[in-house]
Amino acid sequence: MNMPDPQAFAASWMTQFADPTLWQGWTSLPQAMPGMAPPAGGANPLAGILKDFGVGIAPAKLEAIRDDYLKKAGALWQDFISGKPAEFHDKRFSAAEWRDNPMSAFSAASYLLNSEFMLALADAVDAAPRERQKIRFTVQQVVDAMSPANFFATNPEAQKKLIETKGESLAKGLSNMLADIQKGRISQTDESAFVVGENVGTSSGQVVFENELFQLIQYTPATPTVKAVPLVMIPPCINKFYILDLQPENSLVRYVVEQGNTVFMVSWRNPDRTLGNTTWDDYVETGAIKAIEVVREITGQDKTHVFGFCVGGTIAATALAVLAARGQQPAASLSLLTTLLDFSDTGVLEVFVDEAQVAHREQSLAKGGLMPGRDLATTFSALRPNDLVWNYVQQNYLKGKEPPAFDLLYWNADSTNLPGPMFCWYLRNTYLENKLREPGALTVAGVPVDLGKIDAPVFLYGSKEDHIVPWEAAFASMALLNPKNAKANRYVLGASGHIAGVINPAAKNKRSHWVNDKGGKQRPKTAAAWMAGATEQKGSWWPEWAKFLAQNGGADVPAPSAAGNDKYQPTEAAPGRYVKARAD
Repeated sequence: MNMPDPQAFAASWMTQFADPTLWQGWTSLPQAMPGMAPPAGGANPLAGILKDFGVGIAPAKLEAIRDDYLKKAGALWQDFISGKPAEFHDKRFSAAEWRDNPMSAFSAASYLLNSEFMLALADAVDAAPRERQKIRFTVQQVVDAMSPANFFATNPEAQKKLIETKGESLAKGLSNMLADIQKGRISQTDESAFVVGENVGTSSGQVVFENELFQLIQYTPATPTVKAVPLVMIPPCINKFYILDLQPENSLVRYVVEQGNTVFMVSWRNPDRTLGNTTWDDYVETGAIKAIEVVREITGQDKTHVFGFCVGGTIAATALAVLAARGQQPAASLSLLTTLLDFSDTGVLEVFVDEAQVAHREQSLAKGGLMPGRDLATTFSALRPNDLVWNYVQQNYLKGKEPPAFDLLYWNADSTNLPGPMFCWYLRNTYLENKLREPGALTVAGVPVDLGKIDAPVFLYGSKEDHIVPWEAAFASMALLNPKNAKANRYVLGASGHIAGVINPAAKNKRSHWVNDKGGKQRPKTAAAWMAGATEQKGSWWPEWAKFLAQNGGADVPAPSAAGNDKYQPTEAAPGRYVKARAD
């Protein structure tokens, strides 16, 4: 089955389901039920769409879903006509206005029932798991978009605001919408409240090297002595590095500096057209490998801790495998945060990757060009539309509110482009064909890649609620890395999601994390076995990582008195100019 692009498919469904009479399906409920009358001819509105894509629903499943829907819809209608308050639990409808108005309450309750019905149909489709996931994702997009909270005519909160402000909220909402149309994105925060280098990305340091692809920042030490082994941090190139250095109270950079480490950061350039032919090999060779080389030269150390976050971790591990193939082992340790090396389970991003979609990208970008940052941002917002899209439609446009200042959401909106050839190679060889985990299946920078040849203890981190890198998928790297000394490897699981789980400051003592220190023959081989023997610890996972770095960091030595050396002189203060370039 050849599924279309999910966003285009969603748009098609939106058109076909715009008529609220189609929501009921093929039932024969009373015509008087508002918004729930049966469609003409009694046809199932999903049938034609599913037929177009070569899938269907078994009659027995269809009948069971129909009967369940009829039962619940009938009970809802009876409660409504008898004056019984509707019961529902959804944060989109938690305000008193939804419950105080019987019609609004019925609107919300019937919408939730219809949503349940649509998703049940999607789950019942006779298709392979991957294709069923795509169908469900697409239906979920439509269901979320059709919420009565998203439209002024059916949102009692917005209507009340209009009356209270004598129309001012609507005028302001229209103004907000027009401003966002000009920007080409929905405003999620007060972007005027932040300036990179002034109140985000503020850790003290100097740029000590740059090439066409990245700048290397050396941070100012915060302790009189430091561990001999320096730390080079390789963030994702899909967004800006200062997620690791937002503000002093939630900066991972500041934390590891204060723990007595000499810290270097790769600040990727935001690609413009001059980098439109840059490849994955370039990011590995000219990026990560060059950064490791410069750090070793500046510090005079043979070994360095290597850190990678998300796709930065994939680049970092690939770079170390390339160096291993060349007979070099420069890593004292390897730390990977929410990183995929085995792409068997790619979470919800799987819906955007199949042969047709990758081939389409290759046709347009593989020979040069840019994957626009705004397209990447739209894709990630689509993974959590109620939180990252419709919430702001309701607040900013329908109610005329200004979004509050939030550093993480400012960073989220500060998107980056990606070079087309690099992006296409990454999609095909990792997400689609999953070759990185196979020894020798890929050649990068002229040598075969074997992750198992990296000789260094490994610290792996996953986030329990991560929808981009499922924590079990992050754990899968345990079987790929450092097999000769697997007992030195460590896995830690944090609470929350892909970003919030990582940025969990130790000083705030929030959330929790899980550890499992069983070793030897009892060492868990699977994520499920690991979790079964894990214990929950209150607070941040950061101290666990700091302890790992210290154990592999060598002796204490005097902190460097200045950044760089004779060969690599500081050129500008951190965070440097590369991180300030905007994709739009």
